Amino acid sequence: MKNIKLSKLWDSLHSSYWFVPTLMAGIAIALAFTTLSFDRAGKSGPIEKLSWIYTGGPDGARTMLSTIAGSMITVAGTAFSITIVALTLASSQFGPRLMRNFMQDTGNQIVLGTFIATFIYCLLVLRTVRGDDYNVFVPQISVTVGLLLAITSIGVLIYFIHHASTSIQAAQIIGEVGSDLDKAIDRLFPQKIGYGGSQNKRRWVEEIPTGFDQEASPILAMSSGYLQAIDDETLMKIAKSKDLLVRLKHRPGKFVVQGSELVRVWPGERVNEKLTQQFNDAFILGKERTEQQDIEFCINELVEVALRAISPGINDPFTAIRCIDQLSAALCRLAERDFPSPYRYDDDNNLRVIADSVTFAKLTDDAFNQIRQYSKPDVAVRIRMLEAIAVIATHTRNKKDRAALLHHAQVIQDSSREEVAQECDRACIEEQYLAAVKALEQQ
Repeated sequence: MKNIKLSKLWDSLHSSYWFVPTLMAGIAIALAFTTLSFDRAGKSGPIEKLSWIYTGGPDGARTMLSTIAGSMITVAGTAFSITIVALTLASSQFGPRLMRNFMQDTGNQIVLGTFIATFIYCLLVLRTVRGDDYNVFVPQISVTVGLLLAITSIGVLIYFIHHASTSIQAAQIIGEVGSDLDKAIDRLFPQKIGYGGSQNKRRWVEEIPTGFDQEASPILAMSSGYLQAIDDETLMKIAKSKDLLVRLKHRPGKFVVQGSELVRVWPGERVNEKLTQQFNDAFILGKERTEQQDIEFCINELVEVALRAISPGINDPFTAIRCIDQLSAALCRLAERDFPSPYRYDDDNNLRVIADSVTFAKLTDDAFNQIRQYSKPDVAVRIRMLEAIAVIATHTRNKKDRAALLHHAQVIQDSSREEVAQECDRACIEEQYLAAVKALEQQ
């Protein structure tokens, strides 16, 4: 539970625009006090010989620091405004679910943090500069560091202008979502997954108690929200310590309604208020879906971009084709992976948890169904889907996966006969359909 909660906390912080700027502001405060302590200790003697160290008087130091501080807060406001505009454009053109990807953009967070940190640093140093009315004190090291921070901020501003202009391009957005999908596949579907331990020592599905559905008691959800993550280790510990068999009713990504069944527990007579709380603590609910344990969320992001691209208002099949290419690459990786078994065993090879696992056929449905349904006038999109199926077929390893792909190829072909008006377009789709079927039969 600790790792899952820490991962969830880091995901929340990474998706916020306040964490990195706040952290950098704290570093700026520490840097200001450090450089001022060197100035007060009179350790700037050897440094003064350097030609680029500030050696002016108090008036010049005040002017420089106040100019830098005023400029930085103005630029920070401008950068924040540009970021909001980019978020608005991305939300309207590519979908509100992609807002999360923009919020997680570390580059934008560092840019805002740099401007704010420079502003705070200059303010803290500015208050220590004293002129002729007091004992003259000009923190030369601190003023020089402030100047270096200003120069660094100029470089950061140049980076931000380039980054803001490229971050809202369709190719960039689709590529980043595809990269997130690949990372989720590697995290959730490693090369070796599923059954653990010796094959001969497993308790098979037939050994599930005959009266499980009648005798098991439901544990109800204590709150509503999207199931973002499940702590499998905690579930296994609870089931083993209480000698329980648990069937999960939801998988990450599904919306859980308060009072609905979260799990079913056998034997049912062992369910009490404490056990209910323990099981609810193992399920992390939130206001939105995340890619932490939800592979379908990343697929749906690409599908949403494709659907908006082929909508009548935008009519951009090339963007939809880019999304299909990313989906086909992801499905190729998935076809080569071992999907986790829904039956989970403890260290003593006793069946403890029955999960609601995702399948390759379900992920294929998520990737192709809606794009196929909304791509009636776009022959190029349908042809690319058939080409993608042919490519994915070369990576499949079992009949079930090939059957799922063949189903989508047949549906695309059948619907094209009725929905595509031009005979030459139907012939192109027919030709690509036959190529996809041939690729599936050769595996």
